[in-house]
Amino acid sequence: MKKQNSFSAYILIGIGFYFLLKQINLPILSKFNSWPTLLIIVGATLLIHSYAAKDYQNLFSGTLLLGLGVHFHGLIHYSLWIDHWAVYLLIIGIAFLIRFLRTKNGFFSGIILIGVSLCMLFFTNVPDWLDWIYDVIHFLETFWSLILIILGVYLLNKKK
Repeated sequence: MKKQNSFSAYILIGIGFYFLLKQINLPILSKFNSWPTLLIIVGATLLIHSYAAKDYQNLFSGTLLLGLGVHFHGLIHYSLWIDHWAVYLLIIGIAFLIRFLRTKNGFFSGIILIGVSLCMLFFTNVPDWLDWIYDVIHFLETFWSLILIILGVYLLNKKK
């Protein structure tokens, strides 16, 4: 019961700080008066709770939410922030590696996702034999919402 109470306490503290920042309205902190800050708070709360309670099942989701919050914050407030689909792969790969540090699970997935992400972010010219990647990316960009729905239904119906 204490673990659940501490998680609730961390969430309340984080959200309290968020609204306090909005009320104080300091110009230097005004960039944090946006919805990505809530993602950052929930992600950081999951990470803090996971480490404090030594219950590491939320490391992946905490890192994912924190990474997405930082990314969306950067997109909104910084003109030089990279707006590329491969950033999402990078965030997921980092989440796998953070989880691996405590659970010894997901190292290979993390490395593959980070590698693919970095290649897509930094190599503008792909060899001719890899042109099929652009077709796959176009398909994913077109039907990503449907893919998420199918993946969710699969996970709900998957037998343990």
